[in-house]
Amino acid sequence: MESRNIILTKDIIQKKLERIAYEIYELNSDGTEIILAGIWDRGVIIAHKIAAILAQISPLKTRIIELRLDKQHPKEVVVSENIDFNDKVIVVVDDVANSGRTMLYALKPFLDYLPKKIQTAVLVDRKHKSFPLSVDFVGYSLATTLQDMVLVEMNGEEIVSAYFD
Repeated sequence: MESRNIILTKDIIQKKLERIAYEIYELNSDGTEIILAGIWDRGVIIAHKIAAILAQISPLKTRIIELRLDKQHPKEVVVSENIDFNDKVIVVVDDVANSGRTMLYALKPFLDYLPKKIQTAVLVDRKHKSFPLSVDFVGYSLATTLQDMVLVEMNGEEIVSAYFD
């Protein structure tokens, strides 16, 4: 029998994403545009959910781009669009921040520019960072053992739950 410890249900996830969107708007209300850079694939889905909420609550123009990288060996990052990130507000989005490595490497493409701000957002933040990364917008913060895997379950574009086992 599978041991799943549900930490977030679908309804709670929606509330957490709404709170993240409000926090993003609050910290960036002086601007006109924001770039949500979703880490493929779950981060992209979460970025789309946050963008939909931002469209309802703020006048910010939101642009979504995808960042593709191998999470086990994240040396190369492929950006879905070749745009000028100078003086832009960028929020890198993923589902779970474990060691911080994926998020840290996802920042690489933006370091060739001078963005106005680079912020980070995750649905679940684990407290076992091996890399110097602090997440700006967190849906749920969780301390687990190093052996526990935190996963976000998706059904297509729908976020079903977050759990660890």
